[in-house]
Amino acid sequence: MPPQYYHLAAFIISAAVVLLTTPLVKKIGLESGYYDPPGGRKVHQRPMVRLGGVSIFLGTLVALLIVWWAGGFGVLPPDREYEIWGVALGGIAFFLIGLADDLFNLSPFLRLLFQVFVASLAWQAGVQIEFLSIPLVGVVSLPVWISLPVTVVWLVGMTNAINWIDGLDGLAAGVSGIAAIIMLIVCLFMHQPGAALIVAALSGGAFGFLRYNFNPAQIFMGDGGAYFMGFTLAGVGVIGLVKSVTTVAVLLPLLILAVPLLDMSAVIVDRLRHGKSPFIADKRHLHHRLLEAGLSHRLTVLFIYALTLWVGSLALAFSGIPSGLTYAGAATLLLSYAGWRVKQYANSN
Repeated sequence: MPPQYYHLAAFIISAAVVLLTTPLVKKIGLESGYYDPPGGRKVHQRPMVRLGGVSIFLGTLVALLIVWWAGGFGVLPPDREYEIWGVALGGIAFFLIGLADDLFNLSPFLRLLFQVFVASLAWQAGVQIEFLSIPLVGVVSLPVWISLPVTVVWLVGMTNAINWIDGLDGLAAGVSGIAAIIMLIVCLFMHQPGAALIVAALSGGAFGFLRYNFNPAQIFMGDGGAYFMGFTLAGVGVIGLVKSVTTVAVLLPLLILAVPLLDMSAVIVDRLRHGKSPFIADKRHLHHRLLEAGLSHRLTVLFIYALTLWVGSLALAFSGIPSGLTYAGAATLLLSYAGWRVKQYANSN
């Protein structure tokens, strides 16, 4: 089988598994009482099962196992094999942390402790940020004692950034799916097929889940799904993009995942500025502000999709992919149109 077919197979298998298993997960969740009631800062109006991440996890895992069995990963050098295993096993561990929170409501401190521990193990397995791009200086090699905390902050921070934007139907799944597709393209261009297979399966699972999660949602992914997707995207960003010692390569994951990262950063700064704890949930996120401005649920989600696609297209342009500038130009026009529609809608309401 040609190598590129393995990535397509991973996407299709993952999406198919998610489409088949999500109704079953929903049924089990309703019967067992594991659902999210409406009220407070929630925007849904009826009880919603929060175990959809189980389907995303199963779809991604089954797809990768089948592709691995079929020889899709090929023969990886030892260092690359460790990195792939680091992301795969780390993703499983983060999924289990999120699932435990969905089922047993873990304390924020305990969740963070587990996340830091697993991220540290992933670093030990080779998922390491070894370079940073410093303005006016360039790319700087990091000593081990700096590489570890920087990597842990990136992995844990990105995981929680995806979890924090999971506030509207289809938002986290769509943003993660778009980011995963962009990473897939860039990883293939940078000759990182193993990392590309992981995000191919993840994107298939994310888009398959949208069948049940887009507004009006039938099920939520919960912390299990958000943690799994967030860590996997962050991990692939490290092993698939940052391994090239160039300023552009170091910045690509930040650009691709800019929307959830900037949203989380802005919320933390705003909470601290008002004397609030950065870990106490509220309605300061971008999607909450767009809803308050008068946008509909769907239009808010679609606008953030367009924003994610735009920053992703910039990553394609900066990576040097052929026609990358054309994609960026088209995405800029799309975002401009989306912004115009948002303004028109807000003014009419």
